[in-house]
Amino acid sequence: MLLNGLFGESKMQPEENSVNSAPRPVLLPREMSENLLTANSVSPTYSDLLLQRRVSPARTLTAEEAARLEKDQTVVSHFKQVKLEKEAQKNWDLFFKRNSTNFFKDRHWTTREFEELGACREFEDQNLTILEAGCGVGNCLFPLLEEDTNIFAYACDFSPRAIEFVKQNPLYNTERCKVFQCDLTKDDLLDNIPEHSVDVVTLIFVLSAIHPEKMHLAVKNIYKVLKPGGRVLFRDYGLYDHTMLRFKSGNKLGENFYVRQDGTRSYFFTEGTC
Repeated sequence: MLLNGLFGESKMQPEENSVNSAPRPVLLPREMSENLLTANSVSPTYSDLLLQRRVSPARTLTAEEAARLEKDQTVVSHFKQVKLEKEAQKNWDLFFKRNSTNFFKDRHWTTREFEELGACREFEDQNLTILEAGCGVGNCLFPLLEEDTNIFAYACDFSPRAIEFVKQNPLYNTERCKVFQCDLTKDDLLDNIPEHSVDVVTLIFVLSAIHPEKMHLAVKNIYKVLKPGGRVLFRDYGLYDHTMLRFKSGNKLGENFYVRQDGTRSYFFTEGTC
């Protein structure tokens, strides 16, 4: 598992539309971490693949930041939290309605940062099948398809509106990608993707938007479509990111879990939780 820059302050934060100097992603083998699959999931079979960790430490809080986090112990009521979970899809749909395709910049750094895409190939022109889980409006999908003509992509998102934006993109080509709406915690990916057919799955700022108690369901779902020896490339928010510190009192849902004003949520990972 490659963890480099993930758990410190991420320089690539979607809210700030920054795409430069992004930290390296996490590389997970198909035989994923047991603590993500949890005891409720199918037990993975471990291969001989060596898991590597390259971890940057979490940023050091200033005294003022530490005091503010310590003071912020107010948690959103259970009633409101249930409502937020029930309305999660609606809130993301409204997010894309407000922002259209303009909020995130295209991620042209994908092939540079995700060098493991090349490492997955036995020869240079080998075709790869990828799944972008949580594709949004295609900011990662389309640059990747442009830069690598030997990729076929499946792409899904929680928001039906986001999927419509992907399909309206001039670069959308059904011969090179299949796009569909999906709740990774409930909908079976096998309804759209053959079992064990995907070489690489990308999870870019996706798990953090899922309730921590349901993350293992998304990972278990992804596991079913990965080929033996397949990879998951994971990048997300880390503990004490500036994004986390910007939340005001009254937005805390639980440990390292917060809600934005628009009802969308974000979890901040530590090395242990990952």
